[in-house]
Amino acid sequence: MNSIIHLLPDHVANQIAAGEVVQRPASVVKELLENAVDADATSITLIVKEGGKTSIQVIDNGSGMGDTDARLSFERHATSKIKFAEDLFQLHTKGFRGEALASIAAVAHVELKTKTEGEELGSHLVIEGSKTVKQDPCVTPVGTSIAVKNLFFNIPARRNFLKSSSVEQKHIIDEFQRVALVHPSIAFKFIHNDSELFNLPATNLRKRIVGVMGAKTNEKLVPVKEETDLIQLTGFVGKPEFAKKSRGEQFFFVNDRFIKHPYLHHAVTSAFEGLLKEKSYPSYFLYLKVDPKSIDINIHPTKTEVKFDNEHAIYSILRSSVKHSLGQFNVSPVLDFNKDSSMETDYMQHKKGAKIPSIEVDRNFNPFKAEVSSHTSAKSPSKNHFKSKSTANWESLYTDASIEENELMDIEVESESVSPSLFGGQSSSYQSSGTFQLQRKYIITSTKSEMLIIDQHRAHFRVLYEELLKNITAQPALSQQLLFPLKLQLDSNEIRVFENLKESLVNAGFSISEIGEDFVKINGIPNRLPESETSILLDQLLSDFENDIPDSGFDQTDRLAKSLAKSMAIKNGSLLQKEEQIELVNLLFSCKEPMLTPTNRLVFVKQSAADFDKKFM
Repeated sequence: MNSIIHLLPDHVANQIAAGEVVQRPASVVKELLENAVDADATSITLIVKEGGKTSIQVIDNGSGMGDTDARLSFERHATSKIKFAEDLFQLHTKGFRGEALASIAAVAHVELKTKTEGEELGSHLVIEGSKTVKQDPCVTPVGTSIAVKNLFFNIPARRNFLKSSSVEQKHIIDEFQRVALVHPSIAFKFIHNDSELFNLPATNLRKRIVGVMGAKTNEKLVPVKEETDLIQLTGFVGKPEFAKKSRGEQFFFVNDRFIKHPYLHHAVTSAFEGLLKEKSYPSYFLYLKVDPKSIDINIHPTKTEVKFDNEHAIYSILRSSVKHSLGQFNVSPVLDFNKDSSMETDYMQHKKGAKIPSIEVDRNFNPFKAEVSSHTSAKSPSKNHFKSKSTANWESLYTDASIEENELMDIEVESESVSPSLFGGQSSSYQSSGTFQLQRKYIITSTKSEMLIIDQHRAHFRVLYEELLKNITAQPALSQQLLFPLKLQLDSNEIRVFENLKESLVNAGFSISEIGEDFVKINGIPNRLPESETSILLDQLLSDFENDIPDSGFDQTDRLAKSLAKSMAIKNGSLLQKEEQIELVNLLFSCKEPMLTPTNRLVFVKQSAADFDKKFM
């Protein structure tokens, strides 16, 4: 009988391994940065083009490799990190599986230049699809420079699944931040398409967080520190008032390795219980040191998931430590909500001498005098000193108050008129016969044969969506200029999102005068947007686009219109005047698709006379 089981060729095995290790360009960035850190580099530069699709290059000044090591580093299961199975439970490095470089070389063109200290010449190695094309000596600085080009060139189907360059860039930034945040003693630089995004010098932990997340982050941080026999905890959490509507600034590190752990995340969020607004998430940068024997990090190819021996104890320590820090720095509320800071005890009071109070009395003050000399008033500027007017002609005080009755009748009272400006003044082919509002949520109106029950928020959502879609694509909307420009403080990721959406936002009615490194200045907003809600709307918009930024086109325009319309639409619970109700109904039925919201939810339901007849049978 012929054998049906056979060994796979090396290049096929490497491509299978690449499917686990190299999922997208960000996976390559992660592996190369971690290798540079393990090489004891003090300066690391990341150079990326077109979101990593064209090229990824990492340059470090680490220990470098010799000729033999440079060739062996691209073999499967070749690593300098472990030698025995027991070493898996004593890991103090990043990479250890020995599959990263082999997997990357199987699906890309790789060029390596490396040199060790003391050697005159380094090694130059070129590999294409697991095949070594070239290896010869070269002149290069001490350290390693590795360039990965044309990722997935030999797997077209895999390359077609990559997202747009902006989305892939977002994932690369995430991986870069995770490595940079945990190694503040290493200088990092990130260049994308010849533009420098990050330049982080070697510094302490707090300054590194501020350098990565933005200058305004410093005032948001609350330090956390706890040390027990089980765990050593350091880091920072964000103040509750700066909580965001997205989970972007949440980082857990265990033994200098970024991890995702829902159970520990719950410990942090539970410490903020009662301090956060609805649907808001706290920021945290927490660094845990545990015994390597007590964790297993080899349960996932990307090594972002770990298992702890004693998760319940770590949960309790983490929750209590964060809660203690919030209370220690007067972030969480105290029992006395009306406490006056001036009444707090000064703990150094016992070292100060007693201060005898002094009383100044103005003996020349006479409340019955009509006039007080200038000498006296200058000497005692008392608040109880009032200058009284002469009462000789006291009858004149009441003569001006007499108004004849016919004069009162001539006074015109300005009446407040309600206009449907909330929804604009567009004309509509549908004219409502009459409306009333139910529970400040539904608008009830009728046609010839049936009754309509309209959700006011969803109806306004549909109206604004079609209007914004028209403004962004065809006819730019009008903008109301602000008396004082609005300046929003944003982090680097939010600035990048804002730059990608700038053109569409301008067409939607925003006037943007300046985009800085960590701020955006807005001079005008759409006509229907209240100024007080502008920052809230833009915060929600940035969180909607944080994880996925489509390229310019209909997809981006559609998502932008949906996000803006949903935030600008009137909320359920708002009282509408009769004219506003009628105008909203008329505008709804002038839409192309009045039955559904842009997210395909029902806007209104119908009740016919027959439906009512059945209920009375």
